[in-house]
Amino acid sequence: MTSSPSKPLKILISGQHGQVSSELQKNLAGLGELRVLGRDQLDLSHPETIRGHVREWRPDLIINAAAHTAVDQAESEPELAFAINGTAPGVFAEEAQRLGIPLVHYSTDYVFDGKKSAPYTEQDQPAPLGVYGNSKLAGERAIAAVGGEHLILRTSWVYSLHGRNFLLTMQRLMQERADLRVVADQIGAPTWAGTIAHSTRLLIERWRDGNPGAWGTYHLTAAGETSWFGFAQAIGEQLIKQGKPCATLEPIPTSAYPTPAQRPPNSRLDCSLLLREWQVSMPDWHSALLKCLESQDL
Repeated sequence: MTSSPSKPLKILISGQHGQVSSELQKNLAGLGELRVLGRDQLDLSHPETIRGHVREWRPDLIINAAAHTAVDQAESEPELAFAINGTAPGVFAEEAQRLGIPLVHYSTDYVFDGKKSAPYTEQDQPAPLGVYGNSKLAGERAIAAVGGEHLILRTSWVYSLHGRNFLLTMQRLMQERADLRVVADQIGAPTWAGTIAHSTRLLIERWRDGNPGAWGTYHLTAAGETSWFGFAQAIGEQLIKQGKPCATLEPIPTSAYPTPAQRPPNSRLDCSLLLREWQVSMPDWHSALLKCLESQDL
């Protein structure tokens, strides 16, 4: 289905207060009518409730921005993680296909084990390390099994000025403590939720205007790469520029910071396919961070 440029779109967004959903609500303004369903209206742990909402409103486009994202917690509640991340996306895909409309869904670098030495492409075989990654991969496969027009957008190291994330945690801890130890041997691309939302709008506009790329799975992260330690350093530099206190940072290996869920050491994703197919390019992670922090000061 290709929408008409002159017709305002009816866009259904699952998730209300999450990082990506919050930015989508700002970035998609003007495209049409947004119906945002938070946990109170739509409990994705009971995926059958999805059908009623979709059939009642009959949107032109569905964006599934809700997920069980507590990576360590997922290890102790796999049934809940798989219901929200694995089963619900498939139900969204079924309803989207029934209406003949596209589905946009977000996935993660955690579908890979991180053992590859180069950035991962969409052709690489997934091999999740834990419950979270396995549940997200189950969601990808459920959507692909249904088929239809869909975009599965894998991203990584998402942060924003909302909710709980590395940026806000570091800003707080760096001002509270004199010293802070940060993992330095996991590599990836910190990706601002605002970048994800802006890129999603570009993808929607390509489709709306009748110029979509191929449907399927794509990698969507900021350009460049760093470690969690490098990300923390960049956050600390901005605190110092603002005249705020900043802890002394110490790089440590993953082995010195054990967690219930194992993390992939290499989270780098190759986003060149998205550029070739949809003409959407990604900003450098550091410039995106500065843009995010500028909005914090407004």
